[in-house]
Amino acid sequence: MGYHGWRGNPPGTENEARRRIVEAATACINRIGLAKINLSDIAIEAGVTRQTVYRYFPRLADILTAVAEAGAEEFAERMELHLASFATPEEAAVESVVWAVRTIPQEPYMSLLLRAGETDSFTAGVTSPLSFSLGARILGNLPVNWRAVGVTTDADLRSLAEILMRLFISFLRHPSTPPLTDDQMRAIVRRWIGPALRG
Repeated sequence: MGYHGWRGNPPGTENEARRRIVEAATACINRIGLAKINLSDIAIEAGVTRQTVYRYFPRLADILTAVAEAGAEEFAERMELHLASFATPEEAAVESVVWAVRTIPQEPYMSLLLRAGETDSFTAGVTSPLSFSLGARILGNLPVNWRAVGVTTDADLRSLAEILMRLFISFLRHPSTPPLTDDQMRAIVRRWIGPALRG
């Protein structure tokens, strides 16, 4: 029963089954690395058959997307903590782009799709309504006066988050040649985004 039946402890819901498969994938990535992972490894780790994994995640890229999304909350907390040290809306927005561009490639899970060559899946995940809402929440929690620069509604924060996220995706997917330093990137973002966020 073990291998075919979730090690004798079947999940109670579809969501729990998906969560366990994602946790199994995360454990496999930590143990053997992204380059070597396959659906069989994940199935063995979860205690199920490959067919069971396919039922919830038709492709390995779908599992990687779910693993990356599971790491998004912790990533958001660290981003919010970092941005809290910037006193103005302009500087917080500029730094959000630079921090994301520099941090995501080093993230153990957020960078999975980029490293796996699944950049379209990565872009789709970051530009989802859920991601924009998460970005808006981060911005809204910062100790800056958004109202002073005309960002007065939840919709305003969400649209600002969307612009900033689309900007850092562009820098990630299509880096400059030669690569920009952090200060060069800050200067570009400040030049074109800054005027909209000055009181």
